[in-house]
Amino acid sequence: MRWLYPILANRSILKLLLVINIAGTIYGYYWYGWQLKNTPTIFLPFVPDSPTASLFFCLALVAFLWGKNWPIIEALAIVTLFKYGIWAVVMNLFVMVVQGGLEWQGYMLIFSHFAMAVEGVLYAPFYRIKWWHLIVTAIWTLHNDIIDYVFFMMPSYQMLNKYIPEIGYFTFWLSIASIGIAYYFALRPNRFKLEI
Repeated sequence: MRWLYPILANRSILKLLLVINIAGTIYGYYWYGWQLKNTPTIFLPFVPDSPTASLFFCLALVAFLWGKNWPIIEALAIVTLFKYGIWAVVMNLFVMVVQGGLEWQGYMLIFSHFAMAVEGVLYAPFYRIKWWHLIVTAIWTLHNDIIDYVFFMMPSYQMLNKYIPEIGYFTFWLSIASIGIAYYFALRPNRFKLEI
């Protein structure tokens, strides 16, 4: 697996990933457009989960290209990329079970969101996260769950509405797992570290 890291650190690969993630971020905000129009202003930062996660990763990539680390952005990126990447995969698979199939956009969302989760973890050796970055990220992430499942600002999948309590419970534990993943790959003592 270590053979992969020189490729990931290559400036051309970083630029390519930045372009792909910028495009995905823009599409993600567009996808949320109708929901954002109906969202109270105070909740706007917490509704477009996946595009905000990919925006954090775009910022981390910009820092890498400048030869820098922005640890709070890196912490937000790894936790939210993993969380919302896996969340969207599971929700789209759930939609497939409930409806008996998916349209092509559902398969595209499964692929793109799984890639989000993977890229967030793959770049962990390059992150320089400290405890306080992870604590702030944990507060952001769990606060976002409250906004989603107490104030009902989560992404709308109409066909899954009757499962909201179960989805909220799953999402909370996915948040905890995502924070744990970030600790394991990007913070724990003696973790695998590389320079970009």
